[in-house]
Amino acid sequence: MTAPPPNAPSIERIGIDESGKGDYFGPLVIAAVFVDTTTQGELALMQVRDSKKISDGRILEMAPDIKTICPHSIVAIGPQKYNELYAKIKNLNRLLAWGHARALENLLDRVSCERAISDQFGDERLILNALQERGRTIVLEQRPKAESDIAVAAASILARAEFLQRLKRLSEDVGTTLPKGASPAVELAARMVIKKHGRERLETVAKMHFKTTQAVLARLA
Repeated sequence: MTAPPPNAPSIERIGIDESGKGDYFGPLVIAAVFVDTTTQGELALMQVRDSKKISDGRILEMAPDIKTICPHSIVAIGPQKYNELYAKIKNLNRLLAWGHARALENLLDRVSCERAISDQFGDERLILNALQERGRTIVLEQRPKAESDIAVAAASILARAEFLQRLKRLSEDVGTTLPKGASPAVELAARMVIKKHGRERLETVAKMHFKTTQAVLARLA
């Protein structure tokens, strides 16, 4: 076996990724997954890759297997809580950093790890400051296209699976299919929710700071 190059980082790492950031309906979900030499091989055999390259059905099949073999943490911020936090923070990157820090901290309660990798979404100090408030320190590597790392890809699958399951439950609760993304079909569904249940109910299923909200309310005015 070839020896790793000098100063090569330990293979043990935590991958972090989120789902729901660009979806009007549903929660914002952040997942953190701990990977070591053994689980990296198992994830490779499962053909774990960026969730954007996998069908929703396959994501829902893969997630339980990833949860079985890898220590993980999932933080789901439902629409109501999301809207409350956004009203206070007024910045999506800060809200993401808060969620990333929560997921990291929860996982660090269970595993010892010195390195974490996440997608590039803002100033990494936002996450590190949120962690340090609770006495955590970790080397955080933010990089574009971080999902190419199998630990981040595994986190992306867990985050997406949780998002899909929660979106389905919200759809059932309001009796209207809540589509993914932020398309004309999304606007139509939002109008249906308001017509059926009133504007207040929309706040329980949607991220209200999206421009979609203004578009929907303007059509109903």
